[in-house]
Amino acid sequence: MRHLPILSLILFPTLSHAADFDGASLSLFWGAPFALILLSIALGPLFFAHTWHHHFGKITAFWTLLFLVPFAAVFGFGAGVHTVAHALVEEYIPFILLLLALYTISGGILVWGKLNGTPELNTGLLAAGTVMASFMGTTGAAMLMIRPLLKANHYRKKKVHVVVFFIFLVANIGGGLTPLGDPPLFLGFLKGVDFMWTVKHMLMPVLISTVVLLLVFYIIDSRYHACETTEEQIQQEEEVEEDLRISGKWNFLLLAGVVGAVLLSGLWKPDHPGFEILGSHYALQNLVRDVILLVLTIVSLLITPKQVRAGNEFNFDPIAEVGKLFLGIFITISPVLAILKAGEAGALGSVVSLVHDASGNPINTMYFWMSGLLSAFLDNAPTYLVFFNMAGGDAQALMTGHLFHSLLAVSMGSVFMGALTYIGNAPNFMVKSIAEQRGVPMPSFFGYMAWSVIVLVPLFALHTMIFFVWQLF
Repeated sequence: MRHLPILSLILFPTLSHAADFDGASLSLFWGAPFALILLSIALGPLFFAHTWHHHFGKITAFWTLLFLVPFAAVFGFGAGVHTVAHALVEEYIPFILLLLALYTISGGILVWGKLNGTPELNTGLLAAGTVMASFMGTTGAAMLMIRPLLKANHYRKKKVHVVVFFIFLVANIGGGLTPLGDPPLFLGFLKGVDFMWTVKHMLMPVLISTVVLLLVFYIIDSRYHACETTEEQIQQEEEVEEDLRISGKWNFLLLAGVVGAVLLSGLWKPDHPGFEILGSHYALQNLVRDVILLVLTIVSLLITPKQVRAGNEFNFDPIAEVGKLFLGIFITISPVLAILKAGEAGALGSVVSLVHDASGNPINTMYFWMSGLLSAFLDNAPTYLVFFNMAGGDAQALMTGHLFHSLLAVSMGSVFMGALTYIGNAPNFMVKSIAEQRGVPMPSFFGYMAWSVIVLVPLFALHTMIFFVWQLF
């Protein structure tokens, strides 16, 4: 591995001279392929469903090449290689390996027993998943809890809302309590934000969101349940429930290993230069983390009985779908993030100027909404970093000084508003895919946004008043 830098100079001589492209010099034209991928995800299932479901990987690859070929022609072949390598090594590979590990391991845990999808049980499962998300990550909690929830509601006629609120709570808001819950907060932890700062100051936003959403869900689910309940269903729900049994318990230990591997990569600072791969730095601790995640995935596949995975109707289709789509997203998003990092000097300077006052100080309400809205359509982790750096980038000053509410705004926006779209957070798309495999007719991209806008935007408006206008906490 130590010879990789030399090898890269031999194979790609222009790479050594390729500097990171300047976001200030880029036009919005370079963001068009990224926008086209998002439009394809949104409109494909609506207008050409058959073609999209069979060829979404090829369509995504086409838009990706539409970015890479002109980019390499303008900035040089080396810059193109560097962009792809950066997306793969520093973003995509860690991202997809973590998802693969959590998806595979959680798919090896089977909850047996009779579960009836009553409003009380559904609310309880959502609450449990929300709590779990902050300690095992939104992806881990979502993959562990979605199957029992779908199983409990298999007889329900109207169950789309159950999955939608699951995405709201378990796949997003539940991850806001600790740095382990969601990647943006973990990045903040790596930048110097105290673990307990996040726990202390994100507690009220997460608690308020959870209580409000669970209450709204219970009301909606109760009304649907009352309208569709038949005498047969009443008899079924009144039957004595079987004792719950859990198979594949060893996978809980493997899940703990995943959490440990992620923490290791953040806390371990080895005296090692790491590796240069085609112009991208691959730190030793990240390599060790990724190897551990891959090993844990393989171990789970080997030790889990086939009947357990069969009981979960486990297959790799959802992770394959996410892997293909997000590979294109991670590559084509690079110029968009570069433009944002350029601040007011970039093509989106007018957007950046909206979040600062005349003195250059952050406007907290705008930080909350802009970081949130961008996180709904861009990857929330780099969006968090962009706004973290725009606020000064000094963790101690952000935690204790007059910029305290700016850090809170970025933390809340990047985590909470990932629930606004399917692509706002990776578990969203995976939950959608699993639900559709189980026969749940999930809403389209815009159909889901109708749910999120109606339910979540008023909640976020309430947060704006409580935390950034009145500053009650």
